[in-house]
Amino acid sequence: MSNAEDHDGTRRDFIYYATAGAGAVITGAAVWPLVNQMNPSADVLALSSIRVDVGAVDPGTQLTVLFQGKPVFIRRRTEAEIADARAVDLSELIDGEANNENLAATDPATDENRTLDEAGEWLVQSGVCTHLGCVPVGDGAGDYGGWFCPCHGSHYDTAGRIRKGPAPRNLPIPAASFVDETTLQLG
Repeated sequence: MSNAEDHDGTRRDFIYYATAGAGAVITGAAVWPLVNQMNPSADVLALSSIRVDVGAVDPGTQLTVLFQGKPVFIRRRTEAEIADARAVDLSELIDGEANNENLAATDPATDENRTLDEAGEWLVQSGVCTHLGCVPVGDGAGDYGGWFCPCHGSHYDTAGRIRKGPAPRNLPIPAASFVDETTLQLG
């Protein structure tokens, strides 16, 4: 009789394990779509990096593109704009950090730390005011010749640094690099 009891115990164990395994597979199959839907959609992934042709941007002009649903200002600055930005004493700035994704978080807000190239000709920055998310007006607007947010009166200089008004931070610099002489990659 002990052989029969051992046999029943083995069969019972098998049924328990088989049921638990089937339950785990069914639970995984039910939960996977719920977890997978939290991944970014294909259109968001496609926008995680874009290339922009900047060959037609002349000194003193700016191009605005949408990147990840937000405006990005790509400005080719003049010699005068570069000189104005580099003449600013950092102690005069409201936000002393570069706010540049391409650098360390605590790097100072010098003009060299805010531009894309060593000469300082290319300035690429988010076009969203750091106060309440409005879009500043460019092309020499405001008291410092850079950008001005008319909604609440924030003034940014020619390097996109906050100089006056309620905005607490400099305009952010997104991750960007030149692919070649006329193509800029964001992201």
